[in-house]
Amino acid sequence: MATAIKRPVQHDDRLSLTEHLDELRSRLIVCAIALLASFGFTFWQNEAILGLVNKPLEQTQNLKGEKASQDPLEQNARFQVRTGDAFTDQVAFFAQQRTFFADQAAAAEAGAERERLLRLSRAAGEAERSTRAAAQAEPANKERQPVTLGVAEPFTTTITVALYAALLIALPIILFQLYAFILPAFAPGERKIALPLMALVPFLFVGGVSFGYFVVLPRAIGFLQNFNDDDFDILIQAKDYYRFAVLFIGSIGLLFQIPIVVIAIVRLRILTPKQLRKNRGYVLLALSVLAAVVTPTPDPVTMLLATIPLYILFEASILLAAWLNRVAPPGTWWGEQDEEDAAVAYHHED
Repeated sequence: MATAIKRPVQHDDRLSLTEHLDELRSRLIVCAIALLASFGFTFWQNEAILGLVNKPLEQTQNLKGEKASQDPLEQNARFQVRTGDAFTDQVAFFAQQRTFFADQAAAAEAGAERERLLRLSRAAGEAERSTRAAAQAEPANKERQPVTLGVAEPFTTTITVALYAALLIALPIILFQLYAFILPAFAPGERKIALPLMALVPFLFVGGVSFGYFVVLPRAIGFLQNFNDDDFDILIQAKDYYRFAVLFIGSIGLLFQIPIVVIAIVRLRILTPKQLRKNRGYVLLALSVLAAVVTPTPDPVTMLLATIPLYILFEASILLAAWLNRVAPPGTWWGEQDEEDAAVAYHHED
């Protein structure tokens, strides 16, 4: 059991079933510790994480713009904002009126006119104080926030979002443990290709998640939330919104694994780079369908935003696969034949 931790397993090592299970358990324990440590951090910073996830939703709310939403709830929020601005402006106006009447009363002779000016100054002062109190009572948080319906939903939803964030943070460690467990099954030649491909997975996934969060998700939410908004009181339940956001950006992160799939297909000699180039039209159609499924909006701009980077990744994958074929022909790293025969056979096939 200790051997799996002290020394990495080599390709030519012969381990019993019990030793394999011991190594698997050791690596699962490391993954669990990494996930728990990440979860402790994300739960501690849960407000910041919820703020990040809520930001695309807040960006869909336009309380002061000309093209504001017709959602009745958002119209009410817009009214509150503009009422607060009006109260703030009136505070300055009443302060000026109070000062003006006080100055006029000081300059007037004693009598009825002076008393009238003093009453006006006091009335303006009262109006100033009440208007200032109304302006200060304006809600500080006017952004759109998800709503919760159950007693325990705020707690359970926070736990769920923190767990998703912890999984993303712990992903490199989890993948490292996975690679360390399965890499001994590869021959040394196979490992030269398999290891770089596996190392690309987390970087591509994080790149896809970032692209989905910063570029595609705000546009998708904006379209969906403003669709027929004048016919609905749009309340967004927290658990549904977070599930949608996680699945949305997670799906885009998975779609960014296209280079791994393309290179694996070429290295397995299922298809060649030349064949992939000839059929790029079908690939573009397939990528468009995938983007349409991942971005469930009829908005063509959102679908294009998801399709274009996928197609760029596909073209870059072909170039990378062709370069790998020149450096090391496919047959050499699977041990099927020697380098010269593999190169001749592959170029003949291409």
